[in-house]
Amino acid sequence: MDLLPNVFLYCFVALGVHCVHQIQWLPCQFTDEHVSLNNEGHIDTQLIHREAMLQFGLKGDAPVNPHAITFLITGSKLDLRRYLDGVEADQLECELRRYSTEGIHVHWPSQEAKEYNRWFTCTLKQNNGLFIVIGFLRHPSDQPPPGQQDYRSWSTIADTEILTTSVAMVTKTQTPSVKATLSSQQRLHCQFAIDHRGANVSVEWHRQHRGERTKLFSHNSRTRQSQGSGVGVKALAGGDASYTLPFTKMNSEGTYICSVSVNPLLGSQDIILQIEEPPRVSLNVGPVLSLLDGTDHKVVCEAENYYPLDVEINWYEQDPAVSGQRVGAPLPKMLQNILLSSHKHNQDMTYSVSAFFYLQASLRASGKQFTCSVSHKSLRVPIKKSFILNVEEPTSWRFYLIVFIILSLLLIVLAVMVSALHSATKKSKQNKPY
Repeated sequence: MDLLPNVFLYCFVALGVHCVHQIQWLPCQFTDEHVSLNNEGHIDTQLIHREAMLQFGLKGDAPVNPHAITFLITGSKLDLRRYLDGVEADQLECELRRYSTEGIHVHWPSQEAKEYNRWFTCTLKQNNGLFIVIGFLRHPSDQPPPGQQDYRSWSTIADTEILTTSVAMVTKTQTPSVKATLSSQQRLHCQFAIDHRGANVSVEWHRQHRGERTKLFSHNSRTRQSQGSGVGVKALAGGDASYTLPFTKMNSEGTYICSVSVNPLLGSQDIILQIEEPPRVSLNVGPVLSLLDGTDHKVVCEAENYYPLDVEINWYEQDPAVSGQRVGAPLPKMLQNILLSSHKHNQDMTYSVSAFFYLQASLRASGKQFTCSVSHKSLRVPIKKSFILNVEEPTSWRFYLIVFIILSLLLIVLAVMVSALHSATKKSKQNKPY
């Protein structure tokens, strides 16, 4: 009966978080490096993909997979699992890499006095792109750094080696990819945490696009100096380095880089922002188009002010009586005689294009529904605009002849009546004695 209270006590005190299902291990890919000089004296890096396990536990724990490299993460003030938003292990992609400090050795506050450090990064990505977490793993070593280019003489890691590590720093973004419409406000998420207090932290934001890199914001916790805007300085104290774009424009597109530096570590999160403006779709005809049999009419479907460039416009013909049927209804017929205008580049950098055809009216096509369907990457489903064709039979020459005869007869009768009335009036005046 005492087991349950002990479990809850462990969850709240030892982990410092609510008692939830915790991931105990993750299969990972360890991307190792073999660095050498080629014949021209340039550095060649060969990437070697090795099997590894990320295991959470205590120092001395047996490996879950004794045939793989085990990165055993022991307890510290930072627990990577707190940043995984409760997702299951099969929803995560895990990659481990060595991290070069360029030969710089800095005494980490939580390490022993005579220890050196070997550093690794652990990148955890949610399969659907909901977040990316990067943890810096510190592996104590009694060997000093080999020199400035430490990556040229990495220490060998055996296939079944157990590396006991702890998490020293974490960065995370919940917005690794952002799709924004024009004139919208966007918050680019970036957070960080360090395993000790009082660290000298530098936070920077850059925007990179087409080879140009622009600094947007910087802050140093020791000097308390800031440059730029978009990040709440007070929020930095709690590890929130999110950047706010108040008004997106076309030139807001690019890769936004959130960098967090604590010597000798530099962590960064790349956030890709894409502008996607949906098209406005319109037809040059109303809901019903009435034509005479044998005539033709230019029908235009226009897609305006969309971005990026790629857009697909199709015209379909269908009987409206069966368009609402879910089962057994014939598929709409795609029209083939469609012409496209050239793309128009608008002043706001969006695009417009039209797709048109010449509709030849026939009694057989009367009652048909014609639909313009516009697809664009900013749309979940295509935008559709439709009209019904109403074809009327032209009036024959016999009808006009009959109308002419009737009107002629009416005019003759009217003329006779007027003449008779005039004669009667004249005689009436002659018969009067005065």
